[in-house]
Order: sequence, then structure tokens, then C-alpha cells
Amino acid sequence: MTISVGFLEVGELGRKFDRSLYKTIVITVLSLFVMGFIGFNIAFGPAYDGIIGNPLYTHIFLGMFSTSFSRGLTSVYSLTGASFFNAGGLYTSTFFLFETACASVTLALVGVVVMKKVKLSSFAIYSVFYFAVIWTLPAAWIWNPTGWLYVMGVRDFAGGLVVHGAAGFAALAILVRIWQEERKQGLKESKQIGYNLSSGWLTLSIILLWIGWFGFNPGTELTFNSETIVVVITTFLSAASSMITTILIKYLLTRKDPGLLYAVNGILMGLIVITPLAGFVSPGSAVVIGLLSGPLFLFAEWIFNKPKWYSDPVGVLECHMAGGVTGLLLIAFFTQTAFAGASGAPNLPSGLFFGGGLAAMHQLGLEAFAVVVVGAFVFSISYLVIYFISKISKGILIKEEYD
Repeated sequence: MTISVGFLEVGELGRKFDRSLYKTIVITVLSLFVMGFIGFNIAFGPAYDGIIGNPLYTHIFLGMFSTSFSRGLTSVYSLTGASFFNAGGLYTSTFFLFETACASVTLALVGVVVMKKVKLSSFAIYSVFYFAVIWTLPAAWIWNPTGWLYVMGVRDFAGGLVVHGAAGFAALAILVRIWQEERKQGLKESKQIGYNLSSGWLTLSIILLWIGWFGFNPGTELTFNSETIVVVITTFLSAASSMITTILIKYLLTRKDPGLLYAVNGILMGLIVITPLAGFVSPGSAVVIGLLSGPLFLFAEWIFNKPKWYSDPVGVLECHMAGGVTGLLLIAFFTQTAFAGASGAPNLPSGLFFGGGLAAMHQLGLEAFAVVVVGAFVFSISYLVIYFISKISKGILIKEEYD
């Protein structure tokens, strides 16, 4: 999925952006190295006061040179045993690869805003901090059952906030720094990156991303059971339904064929919105959620395309931030306890549309609180990191692109 985000950039912006492929390879490599060294333990080791996981829980690189396999490789990871989401007994090495893939694709989403503007070296340095702190701490709070937000009752099935929403907040911080440097160069508006569609790359990207969601959402079950199949169905029904309303409403607004770009973004928005609640809802609810995702994308596109102080043609703000946060909040409306219980969240109340009442309202408050906390943390730390990188490297912008 990480490399497919590079395909998506090339598909929307043209082959001159093949640097995107290089960038996503760098992201993949750094995610494995930094998560293996410390990030995985910080996110998923037993958390101190619910804030940060034990950084040496499995030792660095899953035990380094140890041959005992203790807490590494083929031993069952503590969070994937009977006391966690299921009794599947997922090996530490398998759990590491899955969560590292989630971290990797999250940074790939952040990176769509750097395009041809930001030095790859600056973004690579940012990536190290991202995998060590910026992604891992919110993951420790929400996805780790010893995390403080998880203990409070916040739930995010496969990453509406931990992945998509947080990617949007991190990208926004980088966009702020880009604009500050552009303004110093005398620009009154941010340098805009226009569309230059490549239909083959764009089609390939959405097919691979859609297939990748097989692992992204159903994989969050951390075992193969009957609910895993339900998650496959809810994920795919939402994506298909979202494309239908995106295309239909866009056509009604313009009386023109919306074309491939809106078909792709419609599918993508449906996948994003269903992600945080795919394991908590019925297939029927997934269809409704997908149908709502189409107009949500068009409204978000209208809102986020107005400002001229940033350029975000691939849509990390209008798709991932708007879609991820909305999906998270919809947990309080569409959850059904039978599905949530099968996904390891038996205490999650039914949503407002299924008789949840005050418990559902309380859940809505918890999810909204998580958005504020995680959004503020990710934006603030991301801005501080990119600001200091800018100062040390005498700017993060590629000067040649502004000559």
C-alpha cells in the first residue's frame, strides 16, 4: 500500500512525479528499521501510565541476535494472546510486520504534500521522528489495550484516527512550514501543483490500494474467523457505494462525466470512512456509510480547495483527514454490539441508530475527545520537528523548483 500511494501521486500528477516512487521506497525501508529498533515497542509494549510503551520490551530488532526466540520471532506477542482482541496467538514477528505496514502507509499519506517541493533528505529525517514518536504514541494510546485513551473507552478499529486522521494533521503541519518558507520567498500564494492524469497509473494505484485494504481492515482482526469475512464485506460495500454517490452527485452538479479521478476518489473515500468502524457494523450499515461518503468527499473537496496558501492535489486533507475523523465519529451512530463483540470490543455500546442512547452519546464524546488530543499532539510535534529540520538544513524547500 505504501508504494501504491506513490503510484497514486504519479497517476494524478503525471510521470514527472516519479520521484514519488523513490520517496515511498525510502519510507518503507525507514519504517522497518526505526519500528524494529524502537517504534514497535513504544507503540505496543506495556505502556507506562498509559502513555508510552516499554521501548525495550522485545529488545531492539525483536531480540537482536538472540536465538532463544524469547519475546520475539516465533513467540506469541503478549498483546495478541487470549487477553487481547482474540485468542489467535499471533507471533511477535507477524504482529510487527503488520503494524509496521500500518505505520509505513500512514507516513506515505503524510508525504503526498511534499511532492516536488520538499527535499527528500529533510523528509527522511522527519520520517525517523515520525516512526519513533509521532505515529507510535497515538498508537500506544488507542491501539494498545494498556493505553490511556483505550482504557477510557476510545475505539478505532483499523485507523480512522491513528492512520488517516493523524496523517492529515501531520501533513497540515508540514504544509504550514512550506507556506512559511514560500512566503519568505515573496510568494503571495503557495505554488500550486496541477493535475496531469495518467489513467494507467491511477487505475493501478486504486486497484492495489483496494486489494491492500484486504490486509488493512480484515487484518486488524489479528486472526482469521467469521468476523474477518464480515469486515471484508463491510469494507468493500462501503467503497463501492461511495463511488456511486460520488459519481452521481458530481454529475448532477456539473452535467458532465466526472471521469476516472472522481471514480478513484469515491472508492478511496469509502475505504477511508469505513476503516475505523469496519469491524463494528453490519453490511447494511456499510452501504449507508458508503453512500454518505460520496457527498462527504465532494463537500470536503469544496472546503479544502478554497485556501491558496497550500497545495494538496492528492487530497490528504479532503480525503484522509476529513474521512478518517468522520468515520471515527460515526462509531457512535452505526455500531452494533454483536459485530463489535466479535471484533474484540464487547464493551462498545450500540450506536444512536441502534438504540444506544446515552451510552452512544458518551461514546461520541470519547471519540471527539480523542480527535482533539491526537490532532493537537500530531500537529504540534510534527510542526516542531519540521521547523527544527528547516532551521538546521537552511530550509526544507527544493530551491531549484522555485527559481
